Amino acid sequence: MSSPEPGGRSRPLRVAGLALLGIAVGALIVGLITLGGQRGGGDGGTAAPTSTSASASGPAGTTTPAAGTSGPDVSSTGTPAPTTIAPPTTVAPPPPPQPPLPTAPIRVYNNSTIRGLAAQAADDFRRNGWVVEEIANYPSGVIPTSTVYFRPGTDEEAAALRLAARFNLRVEPRFEGIAGAKPGLIVIVTNDYGSK
Repeated sequence: MSSPEPGGRSRPLRVAGLALLGIAVGALIVGLITLGGQRGGGDGGTAAPTSTSASASGPAGTTTPAAGTSGPDVSSTGTPAPTTIAPPTTVAPPPPPQPPLPTAPIRVYNNSTIRGLAAQAADDFRRNGWVVEEIANYPSGVIPTSTVYFRPGTDEEAAALRLAARFNLRVEPRFEGIAGAKPGLIVIVTNDYGSK
């Protein structure tokens, strides 16, 4: 327990008083900084005073806007009342660009032991925007994995890469047995179509 000091004050009360005084000084500094930021417009300069000929002098030397004009809200102490600043509005970013539509027609050939696999693949391609021109079997050899073939040096290569990425197909240039076929992509599906 602390003993009172001369004059009847105790040390804890003095410490509490100093703490409250420190808080008050801090609040005063924050208030002045805020008020200075509002007057300066945030650009580091000071706002130039404006005067109107239609203003009248109010109590305690404050300027009151004339009737029909608007001015800042002024409290009874003559200082501007705090104003709220609306947050900046944000503009939504534009939607992402749509992927380019498929451009090459497709012929789908079945090289599997699964009946109707080429038709199933053709339906999958059509649902994704591709144009399928032909569905048939490919009996002229064994293809090891489902593959999309393109004519080298044409736009078919980019289309083949898009189709292959979407359906997990291998991409290859046309081989000798299909090199002379009409333009467009050739997809030969095998037993692994849809399982990769």
